[in-house]
Amino acid sequence: MVKFWLKALATVTVTSFRLKGTYGFHALSTRRLAKYYIGASKVVTTRSNISRSMSSDEVAAAKAAAERHKDDGAPTVFDNILSGKWSSDKVYEDDLCLAFRDINPQSPVHVLVIPKNRDGLTQLKNARDDQKDILGHLLYVAKSVGEKECPNGYRIVINDGEHGAQSVYHLHLHVMGGRQMSWPPG
Repeated sequence: MVKFWLKALATVTVTSFRLKGTYGFHALSTRRLAKYYIGASKVVTTRSNISRSMSSDEVAAAKAAAERHKDDGAPTVFDNILSGKWSSDKVYEDDLCLAFRDINPQSPVHVLVIPKNRDGLTQLKNARDDQKDILGHLLYVAKSVGEKECPNGYRIVINDGEHGAQSVYHLHLHVMGGRQMSWPPG
């Protein structure tokens, strides 16, 4: 880990790693456009490069999860949380769903909202006509959590399938905020 001072007087903590012959960077304390000098090498890092580097682990996890996924009803990490086998930092709970803080947050506020009864809802694309009520309830709970946790605005995300970077095959909504979100995502 190396700390750099930027001209804007912000400290940036950076970890570097080798990626296809180039150096990738993961900025931990800011995403400002910056020039980093490592040894004699000058590397210019843009906001999109930093975002791509940070999301590469999520994409790899999603690809691996898609290869392992079978609609066989096998327990997921969320089933372990629902059963009490694993703990979680609960934000909201009712008879139909549970909302808890993500253990790998991608924003200052990152809450997951999941149905308590998976009932085949491994992906949004698998939703049936008789599941419209639970889908609406999940979205309404996500809205309520977003309003409470992120009064200046929030984003709700549903990852669906490998290309959607879904890494847990139990439908879940991400409520993200606590900072200015950028566009386009991904």
